[in-house]
Amino acid sequence: MDALNLPPFDYKVTKSGANYLIYDILRRKNVVLTPEEWVRQHFVHYLINALGYPKSLISIERGTSYNKLQKRTDLCIYNLEGKPHLLLECKAAHIPITQEVVKQVSTYNQTLQAKYVAISNGLQHYCWQVDFETRAYQPLAEVPKYNFE
Repeated sequence: MDALNLPPFDYKVTKSGANYLIYDILRRKNVVLTPEEWVRQHFVHYLINALGYPKSLISIERGTSYNKLQKRTDLCIYNLEGKPHLLLECKAAHIPITQEVVKQVSTYNQTLQAKYVAISNGLQHYCWQVDFETRAYQPLAEVPKYNFE
């Protein structure tokens, strides 16, 4: 797997048939190690270990619907009231972050209404604070740390 622009973590990779599996601490099971999953697992550990988010507030591949279509979010972090706080879309390292990717996460967020949206391919990370009244996306230098006091 590619070296990423995220802190390293202790991961457990096993082989099952033709697939490599990585242990997911949130789902508490091994999942197929794809390039996108590699980025997602790095970001999960970054959120928990570097930014202080509790595991209990992070959801992986949560189902949502938009225009009657079923969609799945890569990562959704909830606030203490159970409302979406941060929506994160992960892409494989070889996938560039384009306007289409930004549109994808923004579309998902029209339904979820998270305060923050972020996109990462493991090498580049972008985060915005969303103002739903003005429909403005304010770019942030980094993903905000956990602070739900």
